[in-house]
Amino acid sequence: MRTRTPAELVQLVDSLLEGGRPPVVAAGDPVLRRPVARYEGELGADRLARLVEAMRETLHAAPGVGLAAPQIGVPLRLAVIEDPAEVSAEVAAARGRVPQPFRVLVNPRYEPAGSGRAAFFEGCLSVPGWQAVTVRHAAVRLRAQDEQGRELDEEFTGWPARIVQHETDHLDGTLYLDLAEPRSLSAAEAVRERWSQPTPETAARALGFPLPGAPGTGASDEPGQIPG
Repeated sequence: MRTRTPAELVQLVDSLLEGGRPPVVAAGDPVLRRPVARYEGELGADRLARLVEAMRETLHAAPGVGLAAPQIGVPLRLAVIEDPAEVSAEVAAARGRVPQPFRVLVNPRYEPAGSGRAAFFEGCLSVPGWQAVTVRHAAVRLRAQDEQGRELDEEFTGWPARIVQHETDHLDGTLYLDLAEPRSLSAAEAVRERWSQPTPETAARALGFPLPGAPGTGASDEPGQIPG
């Protein structure tokens, strides 16, 4: 599919913003399966600020901890993240989950920072009602810009690293299910009732899927869950 012209992007975003809070696009829409173009200032500062605010409203309403522009139908390399980390101390410690302020990531890209891997139940606002264990890098180096065009070069670990990977993957047309362990796929209700432990070892033993560190045994490096 051809790349939209700047004028077409402006028209798309203006139409979206006129409709109130944008809805989350569900899996099955081609916009979620196409790598999106870099943002090169096509929207201008004011329109970009309004788009970011609309994404923030959608994120809070869902609620989630991250949202990529394609998830509201906008094919631009842009994402927002925010996580109050309102979980128990046990869960926070096991998953490396710490609060993250609202942040805008423009043209993000990441690379692993070390060889550590982490396995957690993960979900997605575009795939409501389901979660699956997904193995990801335990730490990543993120390069991006913020909404003001300032360069970002930071290392994220634990839960924030998972959020960064999840949202950046959206911009490359990848859903978490493409990376997930198929046998772990569970309805969100089942995760709440059966697999809400801080780590997924119990689920791995019961459902019969491997975790990093000890394939097939349920041992893991650093497990969790993401609604984003």
